[in-house]
Amino acid sequence: MSKQLKIALPKGRLGEKAYRVLAEAGFPCPEILEDNRKLIFENPEAGVSYFLVKPSDVSVYVEHGAADCGVVGKDILLEYEPDVYELFDLGMGKCRMCVAGEKNFEDRHTRALRVATKFPNIASAYFDEHSREIEIIHLNGSIELAPLVGLSDVIVDIVETGTTLRENGLAVLEEIVQISARFIANKASFKFKGTEIRQILDGLKNSLG
Repeated sequence: MSKQLKIALPKGRLGEKAYRVLAEAGFPCPEILEDNRKLIFENPEAGVSYFLVKPSDVSVYVEHGAADCGVVGKDILLEYEPDVYELFDLGMGKCRMCVAGEKNFEDRHTRALRVATKFPNIASAYFDEHSREIEIIHLNGSIELAPLVGLSDVIVDIVETGTTLRENGLAVLEEIVQISARFIANKASFKFKGTEIRQILDGLKNSLG
């Protein structure tokens, strides 16, 4: 490869899965598997450098050109709408964005629905489509607690197995959208490093069948 590509990966399990697929696709960087605290890993021979960032920050690095491409959840793309190219669904990190609440909850439409969430834009867009007036309560963690203590009527959150909901007496009321990891690229990078990015894209497609 003639130009080295900078690839942003999310910290955690998704980033580890994504790296394994990228390595299988022909873009390894063994140093990333070593037990260290480094954040940037380079393999000039493979023409790549990887760096690890908070999952919600991947699209920021890519949009602003600090990374040429990256792996990010569809939830982040829907919530923040970064100006990037969404090139490929990796089919990993699958989950659902859902409306959830107490099992016996009934929306009586007598007032604005109180919705607790980390994803205010996704929640607003969904309820706008259903012409339902809502009050957003923005939380950063323990979203499931909100309806249990009367802070909200329902929550909008990511659901993987549903175990946490069930253990707290909650249930999925409506599914908003299926979520999975996507391979994205910076628009300028795609223009000037298009050949290199397409090589990685082809490698991913071949590796994932």
